[in-house]
Amino acid sequence: MSLGYWSHVQAAGFEVPSDRPLDDLTAELTAMLGSTEPEVRDGTAYPALATWIGRGVYDDLLAGLGDGMVAGLSVGLGDTGADTVFRRSFSALILAECLHRNNEQHLLPGAKVLDWGDRIAVWFLTEADTRGFVPGKGWAHAVAHGADAIGALGESPHLAGPEHAALLDVLAERLVRQPAEAPLAAGEPDRIAAAAMRILRRNTLGTDVLEPWILRLGAAGNPFGGPVDHDPFAATAAAQAFLRALFVQLSLAPDAPAVRPDLLLVLIEALRTTNAPYLRVATG
Repeated sequence: MSLGYWSHVQAAGFEVPSDRPLDDLTAELTAMLGSTEPEVRDGTAYPALATWIGRGVYDDLLAGLGDGMVAGLSVGLGDTGADTVFRRSFSALILAECLHRNNEQHLLPGAKVLDWGDRIAVWFLTEADTRGFVPGKGWAHAVAHGADAIGALGESPHLAGPEHAALLDVLAERLVRQPAEAPLAAGEPDRIAAAAMRILRRNTLGTDVLEPWILRLGAAGNPFGGPVDHDPFAATAAAQAFLRALFVQLSLAPDAPAVRPDLLLVLIEALRTTNAPYLRVATG
């Protein structure tokens, strides 16, 4: 089908067309998630699928739809600089929509959600193409979209404290292992912090778990902690940006987690340590 067909669907408020089977429409939209044209991928396929998920069109088919998106996470996995990143990244974004719908309507068994969670985590830590905005092709944003999926996963009623701690560790691992030559420069640390906040709001974790988590990120985000034989800022930028983003969100965002006062103290100390030269009183 041409983009003109889908433009009519969009103009009609994304009402499900009656002239074609839903399976055919879904298969076409899924393929469009991998398009290099932003108007096809971001402007048509994603909003169509997200709208239909939110309206309950897939409620009886949610497991199959999510499984298809999970399969999309492996398309070209390991490539860098290739167009396959769009299919992987936007599959993760649709998975986030599936998880959000399930969190509201309780449509899936816990085993299915946990299986998706395992697959999302493996992909998120394996994804090598961390480009944000690709000139001429639009948003790839795999790390941001992966964080959205992990945030939605963290809100699932099927997950509790141990799983929440594991998800926070996955977010930290992504930040710690981010290559210095591929900086997260398109707002990804803010999206990761937002995902962490969604998990923290479940109020299942105390400072006994969260303090070591912050300290690990503090060590990874400290440009002043090693020998000065290389640029220390590139390698520590992702973790440092995350610490700052988490501080802003923990301080200012609504619906603060119960652990907020104690966690802020830990976070402030990590930021004090990793920004020590800038916090000294000027003399002379």
